[in-house]
Amino acid sequence: MRRVAILISGGGSNMVALVKSMTGDHPARAVLVLSNDPGAAGLAKARDLGVATAAVDHRPFGADRAGFEAALLVPLLAAAPDILCLAGFMRMLTPDFVDRFRGRMLNIHPSLLPKYPGLHTHARALAAGDAEAGCTVHEVTAELDAGPILGQARVPVLPGDSEATLAARVLAQEHRLYPAVLRRVAAGDRRPVFL
Repeated sequence: MRRVAILISGGGSNMVALVKSMTGDHPARAVLVLSNDPGAAGLAKARDLGVATAAVDHRPFGADRAGFEAALLVPLLAAAPDILCLAGFMRMLTPDFVDRFRGRMLNIHPSLLPKYPGLHTHARALAAGDAEAGCTVHEVTAELDAGPILGQARVPVLPGDSEATLAARVLAQEHRLYPAVLRRVAAGDRRPVFL
C-alpha cells in the first residue's frame, strides 16, 4: 500500500476528492494532509475524513524558503510518504526540496500545460480566445509547472464564459482527473490519463 501525503493551502477540494478515492482496492491511502496555513479550511475537512493533519505557517519564515521547507519536512518525513500530491499548495518549492522527492511528487494545474503555467490561467485562456481549457496533472520538477504530464482533462470554453464559470467547469474535471492519475501512478503505471 502506497502512502500519500497531500499538501494544501486552502479549502482542499482536490484533497477531498483524492482522499475519498483511496478506498477499497485502491493501491494507496492518505496518511497526512499538510498545509502552509494553519487556518486552511481543508485541514478540518481532512480531519473529518479521518486523515492526520499538520500545519507549518510559512509567514514567520518570510523570504527564508529553505527554513520553511526544513520545518515542513518534520511532519512530512514522520509520515513516511511514498507519494506527495500538491493540491492547491500555493508555495514555490526550492530545487532541493523537489529533488528530495524526485519522481514521487504530483501537482494539478488548471490549464492544458504547457499553456499558461503559473497564475491567472482562466483569464489568460479567455483573453487568448481559446476554444478549450482544462487541467493537467504533472510530475513536479524544479521548473514551475514544467514536469512530465501524467494526465489532462479538457473542457470547452463557452460563449459568455467568465473566469468564474470556466474555473468551475475545470474544477469539476480536476476532481475526476487527479484521483484517476494518482490511482495509476500508485499502481506503478505512469502512462498519461486523458479525460
